[in-house]
Amino acid sequence: MRAASPPLTSQPRSALGEVVEASTTTFVAQCFEPERLTFPTMPALGSWTRSQDEETGNWIYGVVCHAAITPIDTVHRARALGLSAQELREQQPQIFAMLRTDFRSAIVGFVSEGRIYQYLPPRPPQIHQPVYRCSEAEVAEFCSSFEFLRTLLQVGGIPADELVAAVIRQSYQILNRDRNWLLQAGRHLSSLLREDYEHLSAILRKIEA
Repeated sequence: MRAASPPLTSQPRSALGEVVEASTTTFVAQCFEPERLTFPTMPALGSWTRSQDEETGNWIYGVVCHAAITPIDTVHRARALGLSAQELREQQPQIFAMLRTDFRSAIVGFVSEGRIYQYLPPRPPQIHQPVYRCSEAEVAEFCSSFEFLRTLLQVGGIPADELVAAVIRQSYQILNRDRNWLLQAGRHLSSLLREDYEHLSAILRKIEA
């Protein structure tokens, strides 16, 4: 827990999507449709996102742990058409309105009254709250501590080594490839997984990749 600098409380930029499902540990957002005929940009595994618990004003921070493109109509499955994206635009433009892109973020902490807490918030963001991509300054501020790694190691539904490695790779790039930060992250992981060398080695190999 520490004081946050202004970027963590600054005015949000354009939203990626909107919360359509929320629980104590995760929130699911549906991406907004782009203005032109194309599929929404799916955020990468390990991307940093944030949304808000409007009643308390807490900003809820998470990392993308799953994403999917699915039909809006749950009765009919999408089928192969053998068309390029441009051919779809010309011949089957309705396709773009029939699919939705959702992503799930694992909650790793929150900001309340300008202070960072790297544990689960009292409540997740509400349904229909906008979800934003975190700025580089926000990621740098949040990643100055490593307690969030413990939470990531317990996320279900995806191999933890894949998620942790993806978050560290993404953050390392955002932090201008700060080698000292990467070494500290590795030491913290070594402490958390000191009884599970095989798991630790799997994560470290994926970070190096």
